[in-house]
Amino acid sequence: MKRLLAPALAALALIGLSAGPAPAQDYPNRPVKIIIAFPVGGLLDTVSRIVAEKMSGLLGQQFIIEARPGAGGTLATQAVARAEPDGYTVMMLNDNHALNPWVFKNIPYDSIKDFAPIGFVGYTPLVFAAHPSVPAKNVKELVELAKKDPAAITYGSVGPGSASHLAGEMLAGAANVSLQHVPYRGGAPALVDLLAGHVKTMFLSPVIGLQNIKGGKLTGMALAAGKRLEILPDLPTMKESGFPLEASYWFGLVAPAGTPPAIRSKLEKALADTLAMPDVRKRLTEMGAIVEPLNGQQFGDYIKSELTKWEAIVKKAGIQPN
Repeated sequence: MKRLLAPALAALALIGLSAGPAPAQDYPNRPVKIIIAFPVGGLLDTVSRIVAEKMSGLLGQQFIIEARPGAGGTLATQAVARAEPDGYTVMMLNDNHALNPWVFKNIPYDSIKDFAPIGFVGYTPLVFAAHPSVPAKNVKELVELAKKDPAAITYGSVGPGSASHLAGEMLAGAANVSLQHVPYRGGAPALVDLLAGHVKTMFLSPVIGLQNIKGGKLTGMALAAGKRLEILPDLPTMKESGFPLEASYWFGLVAPAGTPPAIRSKLEKALADTLAMPDVRKRLTEMGAIVEPLNGQQFGDYIKSELTKWEAIVKKAGIQPN
């Protein structure tokens, strides 16, 4: 009996050994969802679709964008944290991921432990712009107006605790002035009120800033970055304007924690190959993005550094978690 069972058990052992890697070898064999935490049509959606299109071609399966807006991005992030770690649900994170732990109470996931970083795409520095009714042509003149009349200068944001909100807080702190914050539920309604003059200033994405500055609908004040952008070569940086602050929207791909290393490696390589494509870099650059590919480990370190940075800024601004 033992002689008969031995070959059968050995065969079963070989089957068991070969069964483990098979899913990773075959991955992907069905469509992959890229979850985003903000509405379709926005900057995050556009960046995600550019990346998804190329990754679909490289990996031979469709990468589908699924928008799950709400609660500052925490709803979508929670869904990804709880998703099956099989590589078929991933997320294009943005800067809110590093802000939310400090502006929301008791978020239902761990921003580090519950995610496996795949790679960083890049970032878009925020443009500080004003409505033409504001009698200032640069940041220093605007600060002087705010000093004379603290209620005169309002600034819109895409919501409390967002990068556009905290950039305004950083400017107010650096200039030692009071700027009145007016939060909105997203970028679209904030932009509508800025263009109508209901709010006087705002930190916004470069592509929106470029369109409206060139059209004379907004006055470009400064770029919240360390260097000037190619698409806005005449716009000085905040540092050049005397107030060295940097704020941006950034993007990067993650999977749920526990996703097999072989699957993460396939996704990491596909993302790196995508970002090396000249047409992808051109499209992203024309949107005002600075493409800065990082691998999974480097992106994980970046997330940690962003969490540390924004914790200090939120505390200094005296923002209480909701």
